[in-house]
Amino acid sequence: MSELSRRNFVISLGASLGQMALYAEPQRKEGRAVTAHANLAGRRPNVVVMICDDIGWADLGCYGSNLRTPNLDRMAGEGVRLTCFDAGHPICSASRAALLTGRYATRSGAKPVYFPQDTDGLALDEQTLANLLHACDYRTMCVGKWHLGSAPQYLPTRRGFNSYFGVPYSVDMRPLPMIEGDRIIEEHTDRSMLTPRYTEAAVHFIESSSTQPFFLYMAFSYPHIPIDASPRFKGKSPNGVYGDAVEEIDWSVGQVLSTLEQNNLEENTLVIFTGDHGPWFQGSPGVHRGRKGTTYEGGFRVPFVAYWKGTLPAGHVSHEWTSNLDVLPTVASICAAKLPTKPIDGVDISAALAGGQIPERLDPILYFAGMRGGSDLQCARQGKWKMRLAQYTHETYVLGGPPGDNLLLERPELYDLEEDPGESYDVASLHPEIVTQMQQKVEDMIPTFPEKIVQAYARLKQSPASTTTPAGAASRPAKYAGGPYHFSG
Repeated sequence: MSELSRRNFVISLGASLGQMALYAEPQRKEGRAVTAHANLAGRRPNVVVMICDDIGWADLGCYGSNLRTPNLDRMAGEGVRLTCFDAGHPICSASRAALLTGRYATRSGAKPVYFPQDTDGLALDEQTLANLLHACDYRTMCVGKWHLGSAPQYLPTRRGFNSYFGVPYSVDMRPLPMIEGDRIIEEHTDRSMLTPRYTEAAVHFIESSSTQPFFLYMAFSYPHIPIDASPRFKGKSPNGVYGDAVEEIDWSVGQVLSTLEQNNLEENTLVIFTGDHGPWFQGSPGVHRGRKGTTYEGGFRVPFVAYWKGTLPAGHVSHEWTSNLDVLPTVASICAAKLPTKPIDGVDISAALAGGQIPERLDPILYFAGMRGGSDLQCARQGKWKMRLAQYTHETYVLGGPPGDNLLLERPELYDLEEDPGESYDVASLHPEIVTQMQQKVEDMIPTFPEKIVQAYARLKQSPASTTTPAGAASRPAKYAGGPYHFSG
């Protein structure tokens, strides 16, 4: 291993990529970019990843919210905040699978959402971030909502985690058992006490992990509906029960940070806070269009705050285009862990955390819709450019209604997300070369996916939308062309 100190590591990240202090030359592997690992001196750093369920991009004070989140704001003020960080999918299970594997859920086979009656889960041959770190002698724990399979073979303790305390799926599902290890300890847990109980388990794990590096994956159950909070916080926020839940999550973050400080672990622990996708009925996506379940940015864009005292630059705000697919390769790089044997879809974004720029992605980020099994491709993003190539026949602003058919737009839409984060102004006619390039890249990528996705894309290409579909609208079937909704220009 290199004898770089952590400070030199960060300096090297911010330095010119030409020096190759962190990155190896990107290589093509089944259409993906492969990065090298970073080497750190001494004990490998601890890692804490906290993820919320259904929190909005603009629900933290540091993102402009009036919700009270002093601990997360402190994390951002003393660490790094990413403004252009997207989930890997707009629905719960698939997004968590993307974060933990670095692979699209459409590649790993994870469902958009697992229900209590489901007997399957994240494919057993997929390697999670916990698997990678456990192989490096990390002590690993999952606390909170798992949602990647509730049968014993799919629980966290079989997926690289030494221990588990939490619930197997979302708070709107019944029954909702509390599980410790692989054993149900409560058939019907008290949902109002989930956040404080998760916090207690996380604090105990940190306090008992002084002799070896640790990985804590802490998945909050809120602010997913039905939203709740403990008696200590319920009714205390001026922003209703949603505010109560978010303020209690912020309190929990503060407890984790205090525990790290009290145990002299702050300078050797990377702490990440994010969300699984955009907000549902409550919560704010900020300036972004759409919500949970949609392929608009409001369904994908989530907060991301990282803190590592003395290592990450304090108060840095990065506008680099990133994804939760990048969490696994980034943490693996920082911890000098071996990458999975299967090709990954994320890239190492350590440089963005250190105040620098990440290498340009070889391929665009693909947006698969949240409905109908999650196999419907609708958008692709390369940097600031987002191309919409398909849309459902029914608007899916929030979950609840059937999405109808996924239809191919004859004229793909193009949005400049830097100038137009609300996806309000289609500029495809001004940049036809970008549309053509992105269309070709999508065509090149699809054959690298499982046959189910290849077939879904083939069906899409045989399902044209009407040419009368206005840009930004739910698509109209081709049979309605020239019909009562015909637009003359």
